[in-house]
Amino acid sequence: MSGGDPGARPAAGRRELTYAVLLGLAGAGLAVWAATRTWAVDLASRPAPLPPVREARSGADLLPWLPALALVALAGCGAVLATRGRVRRLLGGLLAGLGAAVAAGGGYGLGAGFVGEVDRRWPALCLVGGMLALAGGLLTAARGARWPAMGARYERRTRPAEPAPVAGPVTGARTTDAWDALDRGEDPTDD
Repeated sequence: MSGGDPGARPAAGRRELTYAVLLGLAGAGLAVWAATRTWAVDLASRPAPLPPVREARSGADLLPWLPALALVALAGCGAVLATRGRVRRLLGGLLAGLGAAVAAGGGYGLGAGFVGEVDRRWPALCLVGGMLALAGGLLTAARGARWPAMGARYERRTRPAEPAPVAGPVTGARTTDAWDALDRGEDPTDD
């Protein structure tokens, strides 16, 4: 069955790349969002007739490193698009590690005995987000070297060597002459 469509492999690579980036973005974004929600509410009693003081604490308050790691994972998902080969595979391993750390933070939030009223759905969403980011990172680490890279239109073009312009004051009436002089490092107002 070697007579298959020659364009099928690049399309499959683009599809895998899309899945990996979307998994990572969705997981890290979900984790950032869930970490900013209220995970626990502390009630501090006060003398009567004053009501107790409610102090809402988010996941970012309880685990300050959690949203930071999720934001790094978000940035890393964008970097997957700009890298290729071994660097992309290494980045996938890093993203998998970040996803595992975010999932561990969510798991800790589920099992921790926080004081006060505790809402377990936000740590659970952090756990799910971390697992999605982990899956995207593992897919990138395993298959990323074969995926297509950014096209040449994003590469810096080299210009052929041009002769150096003759230095001197700008005498032309055109505005572009003044800008060209600035590009050469000359002062266009110097007469």
